[in-house]
This record gives sequence, structure tokens and C-alpha cells, in this order.
Amino acid sequence: MKKLVLACLLISLSACKGTAQKEKKETFEINKSESEWKKTLTSEQFYILREEGTERPFSSELLSIKEEGTYVCAACETPVFKSSTKFDSGTGWPSFYDYIKGNVAFSTDQKLGYTRSEEHCATCGGHLGHVFNDGPKPTGKRHCINGDALKFIAAK
Repeated sequence: MKKLVLACLLISLSACKGTAQKEKKETFEINKSESEWKKTLTSEQFYILREEGTERPFSSELLSIKEEGTYVCAACETPVFKSSTKFDSGTGWPSFYDYIKGNVAFSTDQKLGYTRSEEHCATCGGHLGHVFNDGPKPTGKRHCINGDALKFIAAK
């Protein structure tokens, strides 16, 4: 009986590593090869936007921006956040309580052993960051975004 239980446990654990948890490849309006992205992005931007990396907390110059404007995807310049939704979360990454509808897409990742809601640009698929349910009103969301995934365009 112990051998049967052990066999079932091993089978179920190996099933967790199957293709069901692998990321689904999506088609985006802007598609480039890895070498094309490397030509147009800095190494930091490539790491975050294309390899789903995370920058060090408190390293982004965007944290100190207080002026009015729009935050766009650093890869394709799709507007993704308005400055009016930015807030200081104290986490060390630019944070927003809302996003520009239609320009941000969501998926899930389990890279840390639990499920998180990942955010990416709906135009090019670039990884922006993650969204959490601990933000301020009116949405209660905290869009925790890598500064290297964004560019800021001041209002004119």
C-alpha cells in the first residue's frame, strides 16, 4: 500500500512539471525576433520586457516623477498608465492604481511558487510587472511596474 501511495505521489508531482503550466505564446501586433529586440532596447529593458526580469527596488528614476503625463511601454511606446493614477506604494517600484484599458494585458505566472497576476503590454507583449490587491481606492489594485519597462512622456 505504501508503494502505491508513493507511486501516486510521484506521478502527481511529475504532472506539475508538465506543459500545462508553460507559458502560452500569444500573437501581438508588434512581433520582433530576439535579435531585433536587442538592437532597440537597452540590456536592462531587454531583461525586463523580453525575459520577464525584475529591476532592483528604488533604482528607477521614474519613482521621483510628480508631473502630469503618460507612462508608455519602453519597447513600443503604447500608453499604459496615466500619471493621475500613480501613487507612492513604498515598495520601490513605480505603482499605479489603474491602467489604460485595452493597452495592458494580463496572464498568470507561478515562478515564485504561487500564482501572481502578470501584466504586459497588449501591443508588443513586453513584461511590465505584476498587479496585487493591496492598492488604494477606487480600484484597490497596485500595479507594481518595473521602471525600465516604461518611458515617461510629460503632458504639453
